Amino acid sequence: MASVDLYASADRLFLRKRLFTLGLPAAILAYLVYVFFAFDIPGLAERARWDNAQTLTRDAWSHKTHVTRDNRTGEISAAIEGERKGQYPQGTAPEWVTLDGTTTQVDLGSGHAVYFLPGNGLRYEIPGFGTIEAAIQGRKVVTNLTGDIPGWISLSKTRLAITTPEGRVSLTRNKTEVFNYFPGWELFFFTLKSPYYGHGPLQILFSEQIDPTRSNIAGAWNDFWFNEMWRHADVAWAMFETILMAFLGTFGAAIVALPLGFLAASNFSPFWAARFGIRRVFDFLRGVDGLIWTIVLSRAFGPGPMTGALAILLTDTGSFGKMFSEALENVDEKQIEGVASTGAKTIQRYRFGVIPQVTPVLLSQVLYYLESNTRSATIIGAITGGGIGLLLTQAMITQKDWEEVTYYIVLIILMVMMMDSFSGWLRRRLIKGE
Repeated sequence: MASVDLYASADRLFLRKRLFTLGLPAAILAYLVYVFFAFDIPGLAERARWDNAQTLTRDAWSHKTHVTRDNRTGEISAAIEGERKGQYPQGTAPEWVTLDGTTTQVDLGSGHAVYFLPGNGLRYEIPGFGTIEAAIQGRKVVTNLTGDIPGWISLSKTRLAITTPEGRVSLTRNKTEVFNYFPGWELFFFTLKSPYYGHGPLQILFSEQIDPTRSNIAGAWNDFWFNEMWRHADVAWAMFETILMAFLGTFGAAIVALPLGFLAASNFSPFWAARFGIRRVFDFLRGVDGLIWTIVLSRAFGPGPMTGALAILLTDTGSFGKMFSEALENVDEKQIEGVASTGAKTIQRYRFGVIPQVTPVLLSQVLYYLESNTRSATIIGAITGGGIGLLLTQAMITQKDWEEVTYYIVLIILMVMMMDSFSGWLRRRLIKGE
């Protein structure tokens, strides 16, 4: 009889396992199907602007030179990234632009050529497709395009936009503009106004003096550091502000949370009401997200790096307080009793019996949060108006100089890697004594 019950129990156990094995994948599949329709994945794919994504991706690793004609005055200008700081002197242009007074030719390479015709006319010769001619008549764009228009041509009553692998052309009532792409980040070291533009490092280091008023090394460093387009000095200061926010917020929270952790630990605080109240304060501080604290504090104290540091401090105080109190509740009482047996006072028992036990855990947690807050300070800085996050947000909003966005993202990744290496080295020195 007992064996029959045992077999029945085993059968039920195997049945439950089979149901679980089959039921879990079925539940996951059902959830994914629900997500597919609930979040309208097909509609998201239809709304995606792949042409815009392609343009932004190309902008991330390349730069573009704008050749622009003002259709009201007929003035021709050329500028790298379309900025005044990267503008060629009046009457000059890159070598692939021919200025002859009446018709301007822009050679985009691979047989692609754009002509600015007298008035506001435009002609674009595209190998394998033909010639596109367009002009502004009244307030409308008039072209020679007929029939089905390819997807790489956007045409409306007021605008013509042509995007090819060699570049882009745009025609509106106010201006005609050609964008020619080149690999690399142009003017990253020197702007067109710098006498060191176009000179390589070997020329700067070993050639004759380029600028008669400055030495090559001092002048090149000054023009690089105070580059008006890439603003390396401002970026370096923004990186420093970001690291400072993370450092002040993290270690400030650790200093505040350590004594409060003793009051919240049941084996160090005999008063239940005090423990309960402090633990609820910890819950409140970490229950409000750091971004919410950032918005509240920026309204109270105004924008700035210190506001971001305070937001990190408040959030991490709640997290550290919980972790510190739990670490203190798990200390070995025998070590404390051993210190007490020597006649040590209360403070000495804490110093030599408790702190050495919890120091490795506390340091590990603090250093991990320092790494994490270095990344979080970027987002907080975008709200408080400080650090590299502000520069990143400004570059993303304009969507004009996407290579600057890439530049800032690379710097953020390098900063996080640096903080990871630093915290690892500090952890080994303080905890392992290496």
